[in-house]
Parts: sequence; structure tokens; C-alpha cells
Amino acid sequence: MTLPTVLVADDDRSIRTVLTQALGRAGYQVRATSSASTLWRWVEDGEGDVVITDVIMPDENGLDLIPRIRRIRPELPVIVMSAQSTLTTAVQATQRGAFEYLPKPFDLTDLMAVVDRALKQPIALAAQIDAPKPGTDEALPLIGRSPAMQEIYRVIARLTTTDLTVMINGESGAGKELVARALHDYGRRRQGPFVAINMAAIPRELIESELFGHERGAFTGATNRHVGRFEQAAGGTLFLDEIGDMPPEAQTRLLRVLQEGEFISVGGRQPIRANVRIVAATHRDLRALIRSGQFREDLFYRLNVVPIRLPPLRERPDDIPVLAQHFLAKAQAEGLPAKSIDSAAMALLSAYRWPGNVRELENVIRRLAALVPQPIITEEVIAQELANHAPVEEPMATPGEESDNMTTVVERHIARLLAALRESGEEGVLYERALADLERPLIRMTLAETRGNQIRAAALLGLNRNTLRKKIREHGIGVQRRVG
Repeated sequence: MTLPTVLVADDDRSIRTVLTQALGRAGYQVRATSSASTLWRWVEDGEGDVVITDVIMPDENGLDLIPRIRRIRPELPVIVMSAQSTLTTAVQATQRGAFEYLPKPFDLTDLMAVVDRALKQPIALAAQIDAPKPGTDEALPLIGRSPAMQEIYRVIARLTTTDLTVMINGESGAGKELVARALHDYGRRRQGPFVAINMAAIPRELIESELFGHERGAFTGATNRHVGRFEQAAGGTLFLDEIGDMPPEAQTRLLRVLQEGEFISVGGRQPIRANVRIVAATHRDLRALIRSGQFREDLFYRLNVVPIRLPPLRERPDDIPVLAQHFLAKAQAEGLPAKSIDSAAMALLSAYRWPGNVRELENVIRRLAALVPQPIITEEVIAQELANHAPVEEPMATPGEESDNMTTVVERHIARLLAALRESGEEGVLYERALADLERPLIRMTLAETRGNQIRAAALLGLNRNTLRKKIREHGIGVQRRVG
């Protein structure tokens, strides 16, 4: 029995060595090269059952090889690796016919699974779409090199040749509209309009008119025919943001559109064809809304054909430096002075929880770019900014996220302490002061809960009664035993 042969092309010797050893142990024959031209010669000679290629090589871009390979050997799967871990790379690899795209650094177990799947799964001929080709990372609609963002890039790339309905779930400020725009800009409807409507921003009584339009005289004040968002988006994409805030009557009409592919304007009689791709988004738990009777279950399944979860920024801290650099470059392009962020300051940014997500980070960076006089943004500047940068209110915690909000509050307070101690020059008191600031309200509130009963308070806190009395004295907490 002839063993399958894997052709590997990468100009990094260490990667060629690792892949050759791993694939050999897995029972494959391996031929490895640093040259795109050598890889092409092997493919022309009929060698190989799977190709693994890097994008950037000395003599040719690996992406340019894929269409040529598909023309002469359409059954040969091509796996693309790239250190250029961007949305553009993922989309171009997929649209040119790659079997799979893997960002570097990659997990060997994942790669071996992809090779195994490539040998078993027949190759489909991919439709070619001329996607936008931004020249630099600064032009990209989505930025991030974390594993979570790489998976989103791959999902977007796979959806470029379809009109499947997509549901994006993520916190406010995480970039849900950017994902929706990427689905449109890289999809086959990209020549059509992208129309967005935010359900939470429109009065409930006007949502149906905004979505489906209305005829003259349809209701008091309707003096002219109004073209709704479905008609405005004809041939393109309709982005339904905050879909969880859609009122029940509009949910019913939207479900009918998704089922029948047509709608009737308010006050109208003639059906209008709905020629749009639907992308919906929400920060709410739609399944919880279904259980409480606020959202239609049948509509949920119509919208949730392809779910995409956009992670909050606190779950992908590795993306914070590249995002911060992007926002600095954007500010400079808009006429603000050039700025850079030193490593200690960047570490502080990466450790912050960012309850407002990417939008909050962008606001902070743009404000610093405008107001900080020196060319280098230091750790002291960031500490002071984060200490002063408290949101109007904490975001509502979803189940399982209460500890995240608590951590955010504590980290913000510690940032304030650090800034204050830095100004005063004090040392050796941070731990004691932070602990006291936490203990004091904890003990005071527990005593209030037990109406001054120190025995019950000690039991609730899990402290010895003598220890509790000592801490009450240390923190100067007044205790009044209340009855009733």
C-alpha cells in the first residue's frame, strides 16, 4: 500500500523540520522545500496527495499558486499557513480555493487533523469572488491575531460564497457591526448596499414602517410613501442590530418575510420581493428571552442559521497591543501628532478589563493621542487615565460573568491607588491599603446585614470572633446592635 505524500513549502527551515518529523511519525511520506517553484514542479509532475504551503516565500506568493494548482489538479487539497494572520489572508486563501487556512503559530494536532480530513474529503470547486484587497493592516475591517479572532476570520471566509443568515452575539462595543460589514464586503453581494438598522434606537411603533416602508395615507402623518430598509438593501445586506429589542408584532412580520421571501409595506397591498441577505446581532441572551416569552423561538431558528460569537476584549488581551497601535496610526492619519506606547504602558493596557470593549479602547487611545504632549505614552499616563476612566455604570452581568465585573471594579480601584502612590512617592503600603479598602466595606456591610450581631457576622465571613473584633477596631468601624 502506497503511503499518502504531503508536499510542504515554507522558507522557514525549522517549520519544515517540525512538519517533516510530525507527518512522518503519522505515517505520511513528506517532500519539503523552501521554494514555490519547486513545489509547482512537483505538482506539475503529479506528485503529492496534499499540499501545505506558506504564503510569503522568496520566489512567489503561495496564494498565487492556488488557482494554478486548481486548474491542473482540482482534486489536490491545498492547506495554507501564514504568519500574516489577518482577515484578508483568510478570505483570499478561501476564495482562491484553499482547502483550509491555518494562522501561524499553529497547533500540530490541529494541522494533522486537517491533513487527515483533506485526504478523506472530496474537493469542491470554489467560486471565485473579487474581494477587496486592502494594502495594509490599517485598512482592515477587523483586527486581531488571537485564536478567537482567527476562528472568526475563517468563518467569514467560508461564508463569502453563500447568502446564509448569520447571527452575531457579543457585548456592546465588541465590534458586531464590523463583523457584519466584513460579511458583506467580502461576500458575493458586496456590489449591493449595506443597510443597518438598530432596533433599540427606533420607537417600537415605528419599527415596522422603518423595516418594510409605508404607503401614503397608511397612518396619520404618512403624507408620502416611505421606502423601508428591506427595499433600501435590495441586492445587498440588511444588518438587524440589537434584534433582541424587536417588538413582538415586528417579529411576526419578519418571520413571514424570512419564510416567504417577500413583504408588504404598511398600508400596502402588493407584495415586494425581499432580495437581501440578513445579518442579525444582539448582546442579549435570546434563549432566555424565548423562555420569558419576549422572543419568538421560530424566528430565532430562522436567524440563527450560522451563529458567530464575538468575544469581549477581556477574553483576547493579546489583541490589545495591535488594536492600540492601529488606533494610534488612525489618529495620526487624521492629523493628530505621532505617538507611541512604551512596553510597560502597553502591559497595563493589556491587563485592564475593558468593560466597554474595543470601542472603549479606541476612545482612550484617541484621547491620549490628542492630549498627551510627549511623543511616548508612558505607564504613568496610562495608570492615571485608567484610574479616571470609570464608565457611567457597570455593564449588566450575564450569568457566569459576575466575577468578571467584580474583577473590573477591583482592578480600577487598584489603578487609582497606583496612580496616587506614584504621585506621593510612598512605597510598601499598596497591599495593606488595597486590603483595607476591601475589608472595611465588607465587614461594615456584613454587620449591617446581621444588625450588629458580631457572632452571626463572624459566621457569615468565616472568621474567628476575636479576629473580627480586632479588624473592627483596626478599621474604626462603629457597631450598634439593632433589634427587630
